[in-house]
Amino acid sequence: MTDYRKEKYWSKFADNFNEEQTYIVGEAVQQVILERLSGESDLGELVELGCGAGFYTKVLAENANHVMATDLSDEMLAVARTQLKECQNVIIEKTDCEKTAFPDGKFDSVFMANLVHIIENPSIVLHESYRILKDGGLIFIIDYTGYGMKRFEMMKMGIRFIVKWGKPLSYFRSRLSPDELRSLVEGVGFKVEEVELMGDKAKALFLKGRKG
Repeated sequence: MTDYRKEKYWSKFADNFNEEQTYIVGEAVQQVILERLSGESDLGELVELGCGAGFYTKVLAENANHVMATDLSDEMLAVARTQLKECQNVIIEKTDCEKTAFPDGKFDSVFMANLVHIIENPSIVLHESYRILKDGGLIFIIDYTGYGMKRFEMMKMGIRFIVKWGKPLSYFRSRLSPDELRSLVEGVGFKVEEVELMGDKAKALFLKGRKG
């Protein structure tokens, strides 16, 4: 059953989500992520799980034939439609990332940003990603993390988060490590090709894996 508590939690931030996310983590780490994603080519038919307000969707669309950008929040999707109205190869659709209606082996690539550390059981969405990927298909994961950050910088970021979005849900993984992310992804059958901790003051994880 869909957990509408999660949908309600994020929907209330939709109107200013991209700006508030930048305020919390900073532009520098976001620019590193965008540059890293822009280097991935031939993404084919790609599905983005948890697209939010569409912050990463544009750069994905530049290197994919088509992008299915999905989220559980109607409010987030409304903002994404405005942000992405010029992207002719993007379709926006409401979908629960833990239980999609897509057939087995539909996509060449799956992308998710900041899902693994905020959902209660990330293995569920990872299993679903594996199911809807073609054999040899790619999974790309981005997650902000406090792992590797200096204590003072992490405290400041935590305060900014609380100011904008309130106290994090109890199961948030605020210090997800490269090894922990690798273990989660390999645990559902993916072969991890790259895992990297990126950023200076604020940190993010980048993982690339392949099915089968």
